[in-house]
Amino acid sequence: MAGRSEARRFVLQMLYLLDHNPEADRDRIASQLSKEFKDAAVQSFAWSLITGILDHQPQLDEKIAATATNWRLERMAPTDRNVLRMGLYEMTVTGTPPAVVIDEAVTIAREFGTENSGAFVNGILDRLIPAGKSISDGPPVA
Repeated sequence: MAGRSEARRFVLQMLYLLDHNPEADRDRIASQLSKEFKDAAVQSFAWSLITGILDHQPQLDEKIAATATNWRLERMAPTDRNVLRMGLYEMTVTGTPPAVVIDEAVTIAREFGTENSGAFVNGILDRLIPAGKSISDGPPVA
């Protein structure tokens, strides 16, 4: 579903904004979201990602930091760090199949990050797949 892919790109941009400006007005973000996406399901999906990631950021960051050996979170490129947060949250909370999450995350990391971002994000998220799940779980639907 193209709507969810575009929603993820929007979420990354808002997470990037909030990463650099933690005091940004969430009401303005919600307003921009409703202007960007007319489909209520896509709006709901994007908003749930934004609020869920922000609400669980300390736990997400802890897991990412423990997995990304030799990389402190603050040394990671902001786009990579936020793609990892989004991917980990989506795999562990929303129930999106790991294969879909990793494919989407790598695509977004390549689009917004550096030439090495796709491989970096792929390697970290692959190691963060929740216990009992595998890369092949679920249908390949984004």
